[in-house]
Amino acid sequence: MQTVTAVAHRGAPYHVRENTVDSLRCALDQGADAVEVDVRLTRDGVPVLLHDETLERLWDIDRPLAALSAEELRGLTAGAVPTLAEALAATGDSRVMVDLCGRVERRTVDRVMDVVRSSGAEDRAYYCAGAEAMLAVRAADPAAEIALTWTTLAPPRPALLEAVRPRWLNYRFSLVSHDLAARVHHDGYLLSVWTPDTRRSMRRLLDLGVDSITTNRVDALHALRSRQGPASHP
Repeated sequence: MQTVTAVAHRGAPYHVRENTVDSLRCALDQGADAVEVDVRLTRDGVPVLLHDETLERLWDIDRPLAALSAEELRGLTAGAVPTLAEALAATGDSRVMVDLCGRVERRTVDRVMDVVRSSGAEDRAYYCAGAEAMLAVRAADPAAEIALTWTTLAPPRPALLEAVRPRWLNYRFSLVSHDLAARVHHDGYLLSVWTPDTRRSMRRLLDLGVDSITTNRVDALHALRSRQGPASHP
């Protein structure tokens, strides 16, 4: 087995509510090398951390985020839904994987990247989502680090890879086999996977030689990885 980058999915959601500052800090305390956050825009264009379109699942408020201003959101949740700027400040020098949720327009990408730049986080932030969103990211920033999320066994088209120029291919963990891992590495990409939460699945992926694992149980992954020696940080 090789060392693997441990990415905390939305922080440490088994311990603290996902996509909150406390959850991100908890995950880093548990040994995460990076945190993955889900980003959407408020009505007035402020990037905030929320996976769902509405506040219902996490906050028991049946309101769509897109209909709320940042100030309204802060009032409804007592400030517990952080802005991307607040999340970047809270994570110090740690890596942050920014997952662009929902239908991503160029406006969204521009707002998110403006926050990353103004926060001085360009060297530690990288971006993941499907092809449409990552094409927009690449158009906005030729130097952005990209993890192209892919959800089928059929490989991405060469023309798409040429246009996106990802560093990582980001697969659902259940799709990953020895052959797929070998193909990704042969083609010159790093292999990222999401989101195994059992030790058995994590061990299988470690044995397959994946480069990064995004999980809701980063403490369990860190414990498994610690038996291998110091972590690498691709």
